[in-house]
Amino acid sequence: MKKYSNIVLILIVIASLFLISGCTSQQKNTIKISGAFALYPMMIKWADEYMTLHPDIRIDVQSGGAGKGMTDALRGVVDIGMVSREIHESEIKQGAFWVSVVKDAVVATINSQNPVLEIILSRGITRDEFKMIFIDRSITTWGELVGDDNITDPIRVYTRSDSCGAAETWALYLGSYTQDDLTQVVDSAVNGDASLASAIQGDRLGIGYNNINYVYDPNTHLPYNGLKPVPIDLNENGVLDDDESFYYNRDAMVEAIANNIYPSPPSRTLHLVTKQEFKGVVKDFVRWILTDGQVFVPDSGYIRLSDETIRQELEYLETGRRS
Repeated sequence: MKKYSNIVLILIVIASLFLISGCTSQQKNTIKISGAFALYPMMIKWADEYMTLHPDIRIDVQSGGAGKGMTDALRGVVDIGMVSREIHESEIKQGAFWVSVVKDAVVATINSQNPVLEIILSRGITRDEFKMIFIDRSITTWGELVGDDNITDPIRVYTRSDSCGAAETWALYLGSYTQDDLTQVVDSAVNGDASLASAIQGDRLGIGYNNINYVYDPNTHLPYNGLKPVPIDLNENGVLDDDESFYYNRDAMVEAIANNIYPSPPSRTLHLVTKQEFKGVVKDFVRWILTDGQVFVPDSGYIRLSDETIRQELEYLETGRRS
């Protein structure tokens, strides 16, 4: 009988520990987030501001690429996945539910010591020329690009190795291509947005692409040292006209995206994803992002969605359904 009583006592203690653990977990109110490098700086700002308002809430934000954000969200590893591309039908079938929160863009980047930098900045590069560099590889030297046979420096093409929205968006801008199409022809694949920017800074012959908040310094709003955003010759007239010249600082770039001058793609909408629907403190946080949190968007180098789009996203958030 004594042995039986001891077993019962042990079970009661174990059950109590589980109850205490569960209660403690709820008290911590931790929100776990992972995913797109594109949304990471904005999410850090939102998290810091929200935790200041709600000191009982802890928000853990990790980058790792849009693919990781989607996978983590669908597996329940995180409460929110940050995704910087369109949501795939296969993901919707697995229960992906999302709301859109801001907009940004991908921009091509080269080294500030590029041998034909001044020519590129004065004429830009057309979409077809980008395609011949990144996809066809029919333009392989910087001299070929600008029509100077005396310049034989090779173009070294960089892309992202991690599953990411930036690569998918850039590939989509070039045509009906995917990230796999980019990785098949490049000279080097690099993991992460910051690493790709660093690779271009270290290679005067390199060309790649980055989300705008990894191109421009958040303090000066100017391009980072060693990095230059590549202008797009939108009307393909061989000259970068005044209305195409908005790459010199982040503010001008953001304005061009907001006014739909910079094309979409490579501008795009960024999303927060979960499985089935947002609930509890996570839902409260996302609701704040779509309302009071929008005040932090412009100064963070992102573009606000229209009032009508925000209203629609709030409706999706509350109903847990997308029409």
